[in-house]
Amino acid sequence: MEFTEQDLRYLELLARRYPSIQKASTEIINLKAILSLPKGTEHFLSDLHGEYEAFTHLLNSASGVVKRRISDIFKDTLRESEKDSLATLIYYPEEKIRLIIRKEPALDEWYKLTLHRLIKVCRSVSSKYTRSKVRKALPKDFAYVIEELLHEDENKINKQHYYDGIIDTIISTGRAKEFIVELCILIRKLVIDRLHIVGDIFDRGPNPDLIIETLMLYKEIDIQWGNHDVVWMGAAMGSTPLIANLIRIAARYDNLSTVEDAYGINLLPLATFAMQVYKDDPCTAFKPKLTGNREYSSDENYMVTQMQKAIAVIQFKLEGQLIKRHPEFKMDDRLVLEHIDYEKGTIRMGRKIYQLTDHNFPTIDPENPYQLTLQEQEVMERLRNSFLKSQKLQRHLKFLLNRGSMYLKMNANLMYHGCIPMTAEGEFKKVKIEGSFYAGKALLDKFDEIIRQCYYYKQNTGDDSVGLDYIYYLWPGPDSPLFGKTKMATFERYFIEDKETHIEDKNPYFNLRDQEELSIKVLKEFGLEGAHSRIVNGHVPVKYKKGEDPVKGNGRMIVIDGGLAKAYQPETGIAGYTLIYNSYGLMLAAHEPFESTQKAIEEETDIISDLRILEKSSVRQRVGDTDIGEHLRKEIGELETLLIAYRKGYLKEESLDIN
Repeated sequence: MEFTEQDLRYLELLARRYPSIQKASTEIINLKAILSLPKGTEHFLSDLHGEYEAFTHLLNSASGVVKRRISDIFKDTLRESEKDSLATLIYYPEEKIRLIIRKEPALDEWYKLTLHRLIKVCRSVSSKYTRSKVRKALPKDFAYVIEELLHEDENKINKQHYYDGIIDTIISTGRAKEFIVELCILIRKLVIDRLHIVGDIFDRGPNPDLIIETLMLYKEIDIQWGNHDVVWMGAAMGSTPLIANLIRIAARYDNLSTVEDAYGINLLPLATFAMQVYKDDPCTAFKPKLTGNREYSSDENYMVTQMQKAIAVIQFKLEGQLIKRHPEFKMDDRLVLEHIDYEKGTIRMGRKIYQLTDHNFPTIDPENPYQLTLQEQEVMERLRNSFLKSQKLQRHLKFLLNRGSMYLKMNANLMYHGCIPMTAEGEFKKVKIEGSFYAGKALLDKFDEIIRQCYYYKQNTGDDSVGLDYIYYLWPGPDSPLFGKTKMATFERYFIEDKETHIEDKNPYFNLRDQEELSIKVLKEFGLEGAHSRIVNGHVPVKYKKGEDPVKGNGRMIVIDGGLAKAYQPETGIAGYTLIYNSYGLMLAAHEPFESTQKAIEEETDIISDLRILEKSSVRQRVGDTDIGEHLRKEIGELETLLIAYRKGYLKEESLDIN
């Protein structure tokens, strides 16, 4: 085998990690062994919409996998109530132990029994990983002890006293509580090997910030951005139209506390302005959809109503300015303010004239309807400054950029949130961006590039004008792959009674996705042509209660938005889906609504899930069958080449100390 100069330069770099034949050979043996291990379990969730408690329960329970594993391990040796109790402990160890301490008279006995059971569960869920991988997941304080317990059989006579001695010492030294908590966390880590979030972490529910803080603890995680996510990302980068949209949605869905308390955004300037300008305005159409996220007095409720109208009017103005800057967006139908007859209180839309339900617009100049007043400008400048200076929001933005993308391919699955814009004829729609046309995969790649360039250009130059308008387009644009509708009828829903004007026609993609041909076409566009390749999609809630099937196109597309957000549950009839892909096949869990964390802890209630087997493998899948396996085989090939270079004398091994 001959080596080029470039080959040798690369091998010299590789030799720094593996400076001898022995080390390179050992790594080859290790990597080949990993190829034979069972494939890790992947969990897919979408449209979390700030529902932190329900999301946390799904994560802690691995969408029912933990409970099923407990049942498999203990079978008939434990009562169902004991299995429920053990499962709840794994989900919420600190909270559950506090309850146990208050109620359990023989606490040391409970500790001993519980430790034995948890170690059995931990041993089971860790069995398909290398010791090295498990070791990396171990908590530092208890790493050695846990490793000993996991790899010793308490049933062997020679080891029984040793094993029991370790557990007795944990209890006698007063460390049982902390040890149990760490064991439970370890079990939860090992049950889910990879977590996929297929878009829309934000809006609707009250705690998207806590969801992101939880996701940041996971190493093996990816996010496919949703339309609600890009609203927050663009707002964090300084887009005033998106800031206005974000605050309006938060006011509408009773989530201003997320903006104000979680992210430290100062809403006082907006509140002061709104109460002054809309002092005697009932703002009837702008009453918040109270969800119980927090309690309002009548005065506070009215203030939020005024704030919502104030920011909505500002939003329509800012959007009008942006649309006029970009005629290529083809959003002229959203230039609504110029079609209002302010004296008659009517609006012309197309060939029809509609009466407005509210025609009090004290800040709009009919001659220049999209111009902000000086007060509105000051409000937006202060809000924008607050968004840019929110350290928590900027940290979350960076995380979403680092772990997120417009789409992802992994293990024959193509994941994206919204749609691939199509024509009525089933061809990929061409969309004009910065003077060029993009369609299919190229369109998503271009938007991904724009989002990243916008962020990093601003970081390097301080100029935030590049790309922000295109990030806005992803929110309501008629050919946005994250929106997928011809228009966003926000103005109509507020101001026009005729519900015909509220209709938002979907992209043809959504009418075609029941056809297998569409999925095959899309998969091929993204380089996936295998018989087992599939699309995992979110964005549009599946109307489960009306009999809609989340599995589309003869199994080639799975839509996993099942209404985790409470706002959508009356429409879906369920409370979300989890797609589970393990070494045995593919399963879809449909979840019933989650009541509360407190009830789950105190009453040991669990989310009831309907499990559906979508695909079962006759042969258990191994790491070697996955994308990681392909990567490992490349590494093995490079290391085998390194061995040849050592043995033929092209490279020298590291000198060994023989003394």
